[in-house]
Formats: sequence, structure tokens, C-alpha cells
Amino acid sequence: RVRMAPKVRTVSLHTGQEMPIIGIGTYRANDEFRVVLREAFEFGYRHIDTATMYQNEHIIGEELDKLFSSGKLKREDVFVTTKLPMIGNREEDVPRFLQKSLDKLRLTYVDLYLIHFPCGMKGEDDDDLSPKGNDGNVVLDVKTNLEGIWRAMEAQVDAGKAKAIGISNFNSQQIERIVKVARIQPAVLQVEVHAYHMQKKLRGVSQKFGIPVCAYSPLGAPYLKLESSEHPSLLEEPVVMKIAKSHNKSAAQVLLRHLVQHGIIVIPKPEETEHIVKNIQILEFELSEEEMRVMDSLDRGADGRIYDFLLYPGIDRHPEFPFHIPF
Repeated sequence: RVRMAPKVRTVSLHTGQEMPIIGIGTYRANDEFRVVLREAFEFGYRHIDTATMYQNEHIIGEELDKLFSSGKLKREDVFVTTKLPMIGNREEDVPRFLQKSLDKLRLTYVDLYLIHFPCGMKGEDDDDLSPKGNDGNVVLDVKTNLEGIWRAMEAQVDAGKAKAIGISNFNSQQIERIVKVARIQPAVLQVEVHAYHMQKKLRGVSQKFGIPVCAYSPLGAPYLKLESSEHPSLLEEPVVMKIAKSHNKSAAQVLLRHLVQHGIIVIPKPEETEHIVKNIQILEFELSEEEMRVMDSLDRGADGRIYDFLLYPGIDRHPEFPFHIPF
């Protein structure tokens, strides 16, 4: 067996919670992912990120249940995040969707509940997560009221069903609007961040309000194999490979270390045991100021974005579509 990982550093949230700076992303994770999950907990991971949209909360719930009933870990040892789906983006629907998530996760509360995306949709039922109309476009709910949704999120904290609440894929204007009306401030902003898309301005806004940033796709979503891109995958970026070689580390480790050194929480999805071990070993080395500068220079601004959410056809017609403004 590989030795136990170093204790994972944490980021302090305004709620008093400590959020581990490295977590397990579970987007596209299916039944085979159970093995990876079990091993991740064994190696010291204490933070797992899922969402209703990923349709795998039940798998994670079963594994957490086994873990807790075995006595190896207690509920309070693991930081669990899940997210409100777009078909639940209405004030009156928030409690129902969070309860559905809790039932699948076999938990009485989540550590963090996020509004997954600021645009609302109208599903036929609660399982119709990506409702399509006859024209092939998603069925939008153009009356989405983010401030109203936030009130309902706050009520979930009051009810003890979420320790903290936050936002995901919101632009700077949307963040400001929430902060303005919030009785309970957003605890975390989860957005796409990686060396090609550092979101510097958005992170600046988040920092101004004391909201830590959690990066999804911190490796630039290598599984997507972006044929359309004229840039190499981040894992094959010569600069990254050069720095990796000098530290005797992998390109993925350098990419994660770069973000963590910026104080950004990362949730890469480990595909196998080797990734589990390597991802957590990023706490054992450091990039120099010069290496950090070189990594920062890879940023391509808005051009570096991978996830535009247009896999939901017509979503960009929603009045709250976040990517119409620069940041």
C-alpha cells in the first residue's frame, strides 16, 4: 500500500467550517467510481463534490454510509458539497431539491449547498434535469429570481440542512447582487479555473467579499480532448511539462499545485488510484515565484473557457446567462 497522504490543508469559511483545499470531483462519475472513492478516503481525502445534475448522489451516499457505519470516519470528518439543479431554480423548489439530495446522499445535512448555475429551467418532473422543447432547445424559466432563490438557500441553513451555502458559475454582477441582499453571505464560489482560464478579475471580486474560490476542471478537462483548440491540452503544455520535470512531478501535479498556491480550492476527478495518490502529494512540494509567474502567463482570459454550458441548447437566451459579460 502507498503510505498515507499528508494531512490536507484547509481553507476557512466565514461559517467557521474548514474546507479541505483538495477534494474529489465526481462529474461523469458512475458506478465504477466506487472503488476510487473508497481508496480516496483511505488516502486521506475528506472533501467530496457532487451535484443533482451528475446523477450519482446515490452512489456517493451508499459509499459514505458504509464508511460511517464501519466506524472508520465520522460524519463530521467529511466535507460534502452538492448543488441545486437548474430545474430547481425557484424559491419554492429549493427545500424539495435539497431534501432529495440528502435522501440520496443518506445524510441529514450537507456541508455546502450551491446554486449550480444561475439560469432556471422548467422540467416535466423532478427527474427531467435537462428539459427539451420541440425545437430542440432547453425549456427555460426566464423568470429566474436569484435573490429569491438565495432567500430559500438561507432558510436551508436555518433548518440545519446545509452548514453553508454558495454559488457556482455566477458572474461578478450576479455575485454583487447576492452579497447585497444576503443575510447569510455566500461561503464559496465554484467556477472553472485552470492555467488557461485563471478568472483573475472574477477571483478579485470574490476576494473583495471574502468568498473563497473552488476550481472545477483544474486540469482543463483533459477528457474532452478539445480538437477545436489550437492550444495543446494543459497536460501537454511544454511550459508545464518543463516545470514538472524539474520537480520530478507530473504535469497534473504542477497544474494543481499552481492553483493551490494561489489559495484556490481544487476538486480534480481522480480516474484511478494513481491519481488519488498523486493529487494529494501536491502538498509536498512548492513552485518558485518565477515558476508561478510562468504558470500565470499561460492565462488566455475568456478564450481559455472550456465550459460555456451550450451543451444545453438555447441556454444563452436566458436573461441570467452569466457569460454574456466579460467576468
